[in-house]
Amino acid sequence: MRKILIQQNPFKPWSLLADYEQQTMQGKSNYGATATFIGTMRDFNEGDDVASMFLEHYPLMTEKELHLLADKADETWALLNTLIIHRVGHIYPTDPIVLVAVWSEHRKDAFEASRFLMEELKSKVPFWKKEVLIDGNERWVEKNTKGY
Repeated sequence: MRKILIQQNPFKPWSLLADYEQQTMQGKSNYGATATFIGTMRDFNEGDDVASMFLEHYPLMTEKELHLLADKADETWALLNTLIIHRVGHIYPTDPIVLVAVWSEHRKDAFEASRFLMEELKSKVPFWKKEVLIDGNERWVEKNTKGY
């Protein structure tokens, strides 16, 4: 089971995660591990103060890539459920940008799959980021493909 969502609206990751788990995992006792990653916007990058950013995407391409990543994670690890939520549009410091959560019987699969999904998402899924600096200047940011 999985859910992948790209949205413009802000979200509260812990509330969303609890609601999702209650809806999809209620009454199931076969999972022993849940690994989550929540990414939030920083107010600095490359030595500059950042006021906001705008994330763009091409919906069909981005959704396809996210599903391919989830497929690869399912093939590699014994996952019971996967949730990926990613923001697009205008985002401000401290706003959650991404939530990745996986459920499995054992922690090793959950940890490894969660890290894989997040690292691959950051380096390969087509999102384009434009930062607005405190001084009003704007710049496009290149993808971080180093894995950190």
